[in-house]
Amino acid sequence: MFVGGRRSTSAVMNLRIPFLKNPPLVSVVRLTGAIGMSGRGALNDHAIAPLLEKAFKRGKPAMVALEINSPGGSPVQSSLIGARILRLSQETKVPVTAFVEDVAASGGYWLAAAADEIWADESSVIGSIGVISAGFGAHVFLARQGVERRVYTAGKSKSMLDPFRPENEEDVARLKVILGDIHDNFIAHVKSRRGDKLDTTKDLFTGEFWLARRAADRGLIDGIGHMKPKMQERFGDKVQFRQYARRRPLLSRFGAQLADDAVTGIEERAAYARFGL
Repeated sequence: MFVGGRRSTSAVMNLRIPFLKNPPLVSVVRLTGAIGMSGRGALNDHAIAPLLEKAFKRGKPAMVALEINSPGGSPVQSSLIGARILRLSQETKVPVTAFVEDVAASGGYWLAAAADEIWADESSVIGSIGVISAGFGAHVFLARQGVERRVYTAGKSKSMLDPFRPENEEDVARLKVILGDIHDNFIAHVKSRRGDKLDTTKDLFTGEFWLARRAADRGLIDGIGHMKPKMQERFGDKVQFRQYARRRPLLSRFGAQLADDAVTGIEERAAYARFGL
């Protein structure tokens, strides 16, 4: 529309709006809890895959930000999730930055290391690059109660590490080989992702963990930083965030699921307690 030989302001705005450039978009994915646990809100590859797919592919994000708060868990699920993050980042050419909350330890650090950069709060717990297998021995208790356990197998190692039988040195030796191999895989993953950032003068792979500043000194993270200010620093104040989080159906809180969640909660609480959390 023209007014007095001039195009009206509203018409000019209507012409320009289609050509306005959208603010940068950051997709935010929360990775919280013990990895591989069963029950509601489990953090495993099957549960998190749809969120990661959407985060990388919906809306042409400038970056994917991972909010990580995990004490670790299953090495296989950690590897599967980490590999999926790397694969999607390579396919879409979208970089990834991890932001650690309370803890990124053991498998939680495996997930963080899948990112191109890792930032944390000053009091975040980082590290625990090691492998642990825990169990119990109840054979003495059963004997005192007059209970005789009967086990029949085909294959001499089929009852390996049976908690109701006395510990066998050969079984322990086999287990240590398996744990050592998993540890080697973990170390290789960290070295491939952190590369020259790591301080090779220090032994980083003993299972020890540190607060963020000491972790940064060792090259395990890039420094101290929180998600919103970091993303604004990189993309400007108008950067937009789109959150991706797992939904927890209301009905899953009832019946047998409630008992399963209670057990899972105890196990998860114990995992966090290892780091004083």
